[in-house]
Amino acid sequence: MAKTKEKRVQIKLVRSLIGCSETQRKVAQSLGLKKLNQVVEHNASATIMGMANKISHLVEVTEQ
Repeated sequence: MAKTKEKRVQIKLVRSLIGCSETQRKVAQSLGLKKLNQVVEHNASATIMGMANKISHLVEVTEQ
């Protein structure tokens, strides 16, 4: 059986977490985002995409 390569997404924090709710801060932290303009790479699972959707106004998502 051939392995299928999972899609990867790059998530970049483009807006500050100052003034955001605690829930949104925790979502960003769980994605691995700490600093402004930081980029993290994850597999494009439903969980990761849902987390990115929660803070879509703060991040920029690009698929590879």
